[in-house]
Amino acid sequence: MEYGDLSDFLRKRREALQPEDVGMPRGRRRRTPGLRREEVAVLASMSTDYYSRLEGGRGPQPSVEMLASIARALRLTLEERDHLFVLAGHGKPPRTTRPDHIDPGMLRILDRLQDTPAVLMNRLFETLAQTPAHVAFAGEQTNFNGFERSEVYRWFAQPESRALYREHEVPTHSRVLVSGLRAVATVDGPKSHAGSLVRVLLELSPEFAALWEAHEVGVAHSRTKQFRHPVVGDLDLYCQLMDDRDQQQTLLVFTATPGSESAEKLQLLSVLGTQQLVG
Repeated sequence: MEYGDLSDFLRKRREALQPEDVGMPRGRRRRTPGLRREEVAVLASMSTDYYSRLEGGRGPQPSVEMLASIARALRLTLEERDHLFVLAGHGKPPRTTRPDHIDPGMLRILDRLQDTPAVLMNRLFETLAQTPAHVAFAGEQTNFNGFERSEVYRWFAQPESRALYREHEVPTHSRVLVSGLRAVATVDGPKSHAGSLVRVLLELSPEFAALWEAHEVGVAHSRTKQFRHPVVGDLDLYCQLMDDRDQQQTLLVFTATPGSESAEKLQLLSVLGTQQLVG
């Protein structure tokens, strides 16, 4: 691991970012060029001491997971992320068919949607990023491991995950998830992570097995969705999808008709999300 080069690269990338680039307030009396070290640490969900030692060339070799968090916090491009991995002694990561790296442009969009429920998912329905309002709306979804990372797994193996959806929405969403997983498993093959997920769910869930047997493809999301939130109650929302074909990721943004009761409830969720972020 080239500590000097790694330290220099981290510092240069940190200094190239401004608080407004990552959705943070600039505040007064800012003398630091770019972001502060503690701000990067917050964005990367790690301690300031750990990040400071790493940037200062004094820390241990960071794990792949730590590097991925730092790459996201510093809004690195895919090429910059690869460079970071090489500098840290892990070698260039493979460009897998399950990319979790988020394009900086997509992160900038998420930064500007902090008061709106928005979630970025990969092709296996794994949540990569959420706005604070989406966490208040649907709960934290980025802290799962293994198969649980996929909404498809949680939906069929953990029925409590369906609580947000009104009962009549459940059958359609089930079909959407199975259809989407089939598309990925067909492309990636039976030995892929998607193929393993299919085999696990066929064993765990008779409902999944029945839907898989139906062999539906191309089942599309409904643009209008009805939810039942434990705090604000019923919500009638519009779901807008934005696909990043290069990264094979999809951004889902939930909005309500202006002036409607659901719009007022979304505003309340925005406040709840801000409080969670501060807390």
